[in-house]
Amino acid sequence: MKLPPQFQQMMKEIQKMQKKLEETQKQLEEKTVTVQVGGGMVTVTANGKQEIISIQIEKELINPEEKEMLEDLIIAGVNEALKRAKEMVEEELSKITGGLKFPGGFNIPGLF
Repeated sequence: MKLPPQFQQMMKEIQKMQKKLEETQKQLEEKTVTVQVGGGMVTVTANGKQEIISIQIEKELINPEEKEMLEDLIIAGVNEALKRAKEMVEEELSKITGGLKFPGGFNIPGLF
């Protein structure tokens, strides 16, 4: 059974989009976002795979008596870095999909 021409064209477009998504995924693995919290006392860097790759803490912040504040700053920095990494991924994907929203729960493997 031969597929209608419109369906064949749609399949070609999906294949092109899939290839572009794979290329973008590889590029995103190399992109990073860096955030600073606590007036620059804690710096967190995440990559496009939404992995934390670096946490830097200023020496003067490492004080056993201020343990809870340090923990709070690390959590804030990690959460902000992951949020920005996700935004970076979504922005790059929207360039490919033209803003097409995927159904809830649908993930592109390796990107979300």
